[in-house]
Parts: sequence; structure tokens; C-alpha cells
Amino acid sequence: MLYLKTLIIVVQLLSALGVIGLVLLQHGKGADMGAAFGSGASGSLFGASGSANFLSRTTAVLATVFFVSTLALTYLGSYHSKPSAGVLGAAATVPVVASGASAVVPASLPAAASAASAASTPGQDVPK
Repeated sequence: MLYLKTLIIVVQLLSALGVIGLVLLQHGKGADMGAAFGSGASGSLFGASGSANFLSRTTAVLATVFFVSTLALTYLGSYHSKPSAGVLGAAATVPVVASGASAVVPASLPAAASAASAASTPGQDVPK
């Protein structure tokens, strides 16, 4: 699961950088006025209007990839695995067994005195 999250994060980062780069490469609406004064737009690699069409479609594809990767990361981030039910189908419970000197209570002491003595001895619940 960790490798999948890492892969999606890398895809999201690359698509975000691609969208940023492609948006910066595209011409604004005022760029047509510059072409009238000899900007040289007709001599580009994709033709007079081919670069705008190619860049806008590539930007749309990368924006879709970014959106899908964001949704996938949100889904994977909200996923919580459920504990296993065990072999018998029920959740396994471990009985609590008291150990140490506080487990042995003489019969002559009342219950309140034994609880007070067990509570007053520090460090009995720390495993050794």
C-alpha cells in the first residue's frame, strides 16, 4: 500500500509540474496582436494554430491525471484496515492475568485494605 501511495504522489507531482509548464507556454488572448507585427507564430513547429490546440489538449489531459490522482490519494488516505477476526471468526481476547506480589492477597485482609495496598505500591504494572 505504501508503494502505491508513493507512485500516485509521484504521478500527481509530475502532472502538476506539467500543467504549470504548459500553462506558462500557452499564449494569452493578446498574443494574436503581436503576431500581426511579425511575431513569427506561423513558423512554429505545429503551424499557425496547431500549437495552441496541442498545448490546450495536453493541458487538459494532465489536469485530468492530476484530478484522478488527487481523488485516489484521498481514497487511500481515508482507508482504514479492519482488524482480523482470527481463525474462529471472532475477535481474539486475551485474559488479563495479574502477576507479582499484588496478586497474592491473604484471606485475613479485607478487600478494601488489599485494594489500597495494591494501589499504593508503584511500579507493579510495569513489565520486567
